[in-house]
Amino acid sequence: MTSQRTRAEGARTPTSRRGAVTIGVTAGLIGWLAFVELTSGILQGYYVPLISDIVKHLGIHDADYNWFEAAQLLLSALVVPVLAKLGDMFGHKRILLIATVLTALSTWALAFSGNFVTFLVAFALQGFYVVWLPLEVALIFDRGRRTGTAASQTRKAAGLLVVALELGAILGAVGAGLLFEALGGNVTLTLIVPAIAVTIVFFAILFGVPESEPTPGRRLDAVGFSILTLGLLLITSGLTFLRINGVGTWWVWALIVVGVLTFIPFGRYELKQEDPAIDLRVLRRPNMWPVQLTAGLIGISLLGAQAPLSTFAGTDPVNGYGLGLSAGQRSILIGAYLISMIVGALLFPLVSSRLTPRVTLIAASFLVAIGYLLFLPFHQETWQVFTNMAVAGIGSGALVGALPAAAAAAAPRGQTGIATALTNTTKTIGGSFASAVFGVVLLSGAATVTASAASLFGYMLVWTICGVGALVAAVLLFFVPKLAFADAEPAVEAAVDRVV
Repeated sequence: MTSQRTRAEGARTPTSRRGAVTIGVTAGLIGWLAFVELTSGILQGYYVPLISDIVKHLGIHDADYNWFEAAQLLLSALVVPVLAKLGDMFGHKRILLIATVLTALSTWALAFSGNFVTFLVAFALQGFYVVWLPLEVALIFDRGRRTGTAASQTRKAAGLLVVALELGAILGAVGAGLLFEALGGNVTLTLIVPAIAVTIVFFAILFGVPESEPTPGRRLDAVGFSILTLGLLLITSGLTFLRINGVGTWWVWALIVVGVLTFIPFGRYELKQEDPAIDLRVLRRPNMWPVQLTAGLIGISLLGAQAPLSTFAGTDPVNGYGLGLSAGQRSILIGAYLISMIVGALLFPLVSSRLTPRVTLIAASFLVAIGYLLFLPFHQETWQVFTNMAVAGIGSGALVGALPAAAAAAAPRGQTGIATALTNTTKTIGGSFASAVFGVVLLSGAATVTASAASLFGYMLVWTICGVGALVAAVLLFFVPKLAFADAEPAVEAAVDRVV
């Protein structure tokens, strides 16, 4: 018995030592990447409180600002898979630097844009920052892969990166308004600040982040990516025009249908390639496809529900519902939601170490579902809305970092970047779908209340879609193998990759 215990302890010692080494190595890496995500959060939160002032500066209408967001969303959906695959081929740090250069140039261009067209182009190109998080997760996973602790280390690191992201969003949202006032209402000077931050990020990556080990002998499937880009372009464009032109426009639905049908020839072509743009054989693994579908379903609430929640909170109770909160009070409510996401991001690696990553993912999805479904009976008081958002926020915060980490753990060597990027792409598509549908739903009921307020039924439908979507995601995750996303010894992992 003693000898067996000794052998068992001896067997654990190398792994334990490797884990300790990995923690030491990735601590500095995570610090630099956390700064990158802090800046990413600043970009996401900085422009929102300045929308009215930017509109006046450019001499356009408030509704025109939607085109900026739509263009950036469209470009990010198209370029993220390609850049992630290039990261797998040539090194994730190298592509991260290229994406940062493009983001920096476009952010500087925003500061000096004086008309609609130049601002539109610059704002769209700024969307290259969306690939930062998938590439960062791939970098971290590569550092841990050779030690057998990649999955657990990536979960912990991803949680910290999400914390930095949300803190950056809060800092950007609060700081933008304060800086604008401090700079005397000068739009150009105010927009220079995030450009400086992104420029600093470039040097942080250049000097602080080590390169990953790309798999040699790879090639870029240009034909495959072209078909994929066409399909995504048609779908996301159709969803954007659906929100603008309404459900009665036939050609909008035609764009979406043709985009979906494009994936039939895409799938047939990819299955014939030795090094496809997206390896569908990997994508149909039981530990991969539920993760990708979950990302899309969670994107419905994560990217699509925030605007309806804000407008609901600001609606005058004279309409029979709403909280009547001022802009400042709504900012506090959104800030509390972001803090709950931070809590979720920090809790996920701790809970998954005690349970399993699979169970924790399921629990997080259920929290999102419960949070939004609670809106159906409880939405009359501010504390009720806050509670619902906090519950959903904890689940969402856990999933934002956990899904890319889970995809990385499920991917074979050489496909980590593209696997993590796909969670972002499916999340973006889910968010685009939700934004289009929610915009139509809320607008269609506006005439039943006042000229500016949507109907309560419209909001009920929004919350139901978000809750049911998260509930479906939780059910799908039950199809994942029980021990998926756990750490694997390098030798075992390599053998699995060779089999695949």
